[in-house]
Amino acid sequence: MDIGSTSVAVAMSGGLDSSMAASLLTEEGYACFGLMMRLWSEEEPGQSSTNKCCSLESIEVARQVADQLDIPFYLINVEESFRQQVVEPFILDYSQGLTPNPCLNCNRHIRFTYLLAYAQRLGADFLATGHHARVQRQANGQVSLHRAVDPGKDQSYVLSVLNQDRLQRVLFPVGHYLKSDLRAMAHKRKLPVADKQESMDLCFIADDDYRRFLQDWSPSPPVPGPVLTTEGQEVGTHQGLFHYTIGQRRGLNLPNLGGVPHYVIEKDAQRNTLVVGPRDHLVTHSFTLQNENWIQEPRPGFFTELTCQIRYRGSVVPCHLEPDEAGGIRVRLREAQRGVAAGQAAVFYTGDHCLGGGLIAI
Repeated sequence: MDIGSTSVAVAMSGGLDSSMAASLLTEEGYACFGLMMRLWSEEEPGQSSTNKCCSLESIEVARQVADQLDIPFYLINVEESFRQQVVEPFILDYSQGLTPNPCLNCNRHIRFTYLLAYAQRLGADFLATGHHARVQRQANGQVSLHRAVDPGKDQSYVLSVLNQDRLQRVLFPVGHYLKSDLRAMAHKRKLPVADKQESMDLCFIADDDYRRFLQDWSPSPPVPGPVLTTEGQEVGTHQGLFHYTIGQRRGLNLPNLGGVPHYVIEKDAQRNTLVVGPRDHLVTHSFTLQNENWIQEPRPGFFTELTCQIRYRGSVVPCHLEPDEAGGIRVRLREAQRGVAAGQAAVFYTGDHCLGGGLIAI
């Protein structure tokens, strides 16, 4: 690869990681330019955005970094695509009793589809982002996805939706560094993001209260329904399924059920029913996999020993895949887990190598 003639679009957000991605690639000699997306927010058109990824302050900081690096900078409007591909599915999934991670849809449809195509139309050979992950190019021409050097910042979980076509065209330069090192490097370069703290919440929810957001933006109001025990006894009324999460104990307002604490076990959207039970009913030993995506071919074989991660910041669990009765894939966990929810992503690894994943169906 001739670095000097290689054009790289860097997805910039005004944060530390994307700014350092631009800085590192520019210093390596790549012909970089910055792209920042203006995403949908709760504000009315014409008002300042409350989306944390593209606030007016963030846009200004990203421009300052681009100016300091002497690279072009473009702000593009992705509001409508983001609303259709990320926000609306988020609302729909919750209405169906699921527990979605909207970052998966954002990476699949927005960052590495819409933005990648936009960058290519501008002549970019690669799209770089500030994600903490690593890609490795194999001798057979395929690209593999790996965890970041900094285990506490690793984002391979939310990148598991990518395929070979997209991974061939992306760069993750900050995945090779510890976060503390990146901050020190930003100080050394006198970048205005050196001390900027990152947001860990959903970018499009202004106050981080997803229940309030769903209440305000769902096309139909929440419908109260019965609360049943796992034995079928009706013990109360819920105020709309999206108000509750699998494993929740507080705020259920249940009568004394024999002095045994009860937790949310299931959200049955078809019957609009909340099912509660003792803590041991939260235990999951296996689940089926839907909408799977395998980064490299062939996919892992049945009964191959893997590890599985079922939450963004969750720990890994030994597991294997096996065929289920319907001809799909069942994930068998070596260690039972509590609070596994339908709609969450299950992502699979061998060591630090991310193989891909899918959505959990209980």
